[in-house]
Amino acid sequence: MGGMAKNKSSSSSASRTASAGPSQRQLRVGELLRRTLSEVLQRGEVHDEDLQGMSITVGEVRVSPDLRIATAYVLPLGGKGQDEALEALRRNKHEIRHLVVKGMTLKFAPELRFEIDDTFDRMDRTTALFADKHVRQDLDD
Repeated sequence: MGGMAKNKSSSSSASRTASAGPSQRQLRVGELLRRTLSEVLQRGEVHDEDLQGMSITVGEVRVSPDLRIATAYVLPLGGKGQDEALEALRRNKHEIRHLVVKGMTLKFAPELRFEIDDTFDRMDRTTALFADKHVRQDLDD
């Protein structure tokens, strides 16, 4: 019966951890992947003409709890050519994965996924919302 209580408490702490956000390890690995991916793209190490002609910013890398999937949020410089950048990154994801993890000491090389970083768009929408006269009126009250 003691084993049941142990399982019950460990599963409740696991569910608490899952809803609490990323762990320190996820954050650490994500930042390490972000910096390394940025360097790989900046140096033009990927053998693809489309990627070598682009300047791509890596805003964030989120890593799954098991560290097997890493989603990189990217944006081409100036925000133009987003679809082309995503297509080129996705087309070369296996080579990029190899280049990114070759100098790292991770148990598994995470699968890389790429998405457009919409942080700036969300900030613009929030700024516009705060500039609206009805919202400003509510905030001033």
